Amino acid sequence: MAEKVKKGITLSRRSFLKFAGGLSVTGAVLGLAGCGKPLTPEKAAGGDGWLPTQYDNRGDFPTQVKGRISIDPKNPSITRDDQKCILCGQCIEVCQNVQTVYGYYKLPIKNETICVNCGQCTHWCPTAAITEVDDTQKVWEALADPDKIVIAQTAPAIRVAIGDDYGFPIGTNVEGKMVAALREIGFDYVADTNWAADLTIMEEASEHVHRLKDPTAPYTMFTTCCPAWVKFMEYYYPEMIPKYSTSKSPQAMMGAMIKTYFAEKKGIDPSKIVSVAVMPCAAKKYECTREELNSAAKYHNKPGMRDIDVVLTTREFSEMLKMKKIDLAKLQDSDFDNLVGEASGAGYIFANSGGVIEAAVRTAYFLATGEQPPAVVLDLQPVHGLQGIKEATLEIPGIGEEKIAVAQGLNNARKICDMINAGQAPWRLVEVMACPGGCISGGGQPRSSVPPQDRVREKRIEAVYKIDKSMRIRLSHENPEIKKIYTEFLGQPLSEEAELLLHTHYVPKDHLLTAKKPSEY
Repeated sequence: MAEKVKKGITLSRRSFLKFAGGLSVTGAVLGLAGCGKPLTPEKAAGGDGWLPTQYDNRGDFPTQVKGRISIDPKNPSITRDDQKCILCGQCIEVCQNVQTVYGYYKLPIKNETICVNCGQCTHWCPTAAITEVDDTQKVWEALADPDKIVIAQTAPAIRVAIGDDYGFPIGTNVEGKMVAALREIGFDYVADTNWAADLTIMEEASEHVHRLKDPTAPYTMFTTCCPAWVKFMEYYYPEMIPKYSTSKSPQAMMGAMIKTYFAEKKGIDPSKIVSVAVMPCAAKKYECTREELNSAAKYHNKPGMRDIDVVLTTREFSEMLKMKKIDLAKLQDSDFDNLVGEASGAGYIFANSGGVIEAAVRTAYFLATGEQPPAVVLDLQPVHGLQGIKEATLEIPGIGEEKIAVAQGLNNARKICDMINAGQAPWRLVEVMACPGGCISGGGQPRSSVPPQDRVREKRIEAVYKIDKSMRIRLSHENPEIKKIYTEFLGQPLSEEAELLLHTHYVPKDHLLTAKKPSEY
């Protein structure tokens, strides 16, 4: 075998297991590839550590080879290096048990490989065989083109996670250094997706209050900020589409605003803009390719223009900094650019599971009553934390009692949808995040542990709420830059201009699979 190595033949882990499994007596000892009686986690060396499940417990898979999920070569979010894959089955475990995607449809597959693009498998993969699709070269090329104006936006969850890669304590807010790093590698402008989160709340809360007052509107409204959840619903629960908010995600709203409002105010030709979103999420790579999200093209009548041109994960952004030998810890803090850079505390908490719904009810309360929300709404404890399904009840004067729910992890979203279909759900507003903990442990975040442990999630969540409480402005409708864009450009929430640029509709995808019924799970 040493001679083979000298000749340049590469032996992958998977090839080694297959090779070792055939070595007679020795193979029976080494044979993790399924030879003989399978080892259990209790009996396996290291079994307490390397077989994780969603919340810091050991997996229930034996340690023999279990297989892997299928990944379409054209998947815009994730890819796999076969040289690193050891067929351990961890991608199956998270896809089946946490996200309830794999195994929840009947075979044969019809005409596409089923994937909601969440990227949680990239965290669970112990060898990093599964990673996000690398789009950094597209950004390097744009930054090197003197005819392009390259603009970055950064999601709220990035600033409490990227520091993990640079020696900061877990959960450290490195916002100023993050912005400085983006400028250091050559971005012309840096926008804050938190600003767009405030814009999302203005539209989503307005939509919610409108539905509350309309007896013909669907009783329940779902938030739509998470593209993995949206795709999951299109696959498995297309009957829920009328219940979906039509408000775009913050990433999508920012993309539309950069190539319309921001371009006009700055005197930039939108066709020269390369809009880059730095996200904690692998599914955002998929979201930016959706045909429904091309508002700038419609606004300018320029077919082919995309609202967002490239999405980078936190990990890709970190790799770009390392390629440039930029040490985040040594940078002087920098600020976001104006017009798209000021945010409220409500925008920040989008990073956490429960944050979107808390931000929404803060402004919905104001829109419904004309009064600022009480203190309890500014610290909505029942929707905080890592419980899979969380509930709260609010009393809104003039509206009455409103029950809300939050689900994190698509297994919990499935439970909520099944309850609604069974007529057992009292909720008027429901938030779903595909990733446990929300965007703070999205599929593109640093691998602080495999997968992110509760300890990591909790520190990031705590950091985000700490930022919110420290903010001078904690309500989206009080953000002066948001007020300005409505005065100068959009008119008011749900206006014709807002509907064109900030709203969309979703399409059933159930024809692409044969979903199992609840009785068949």
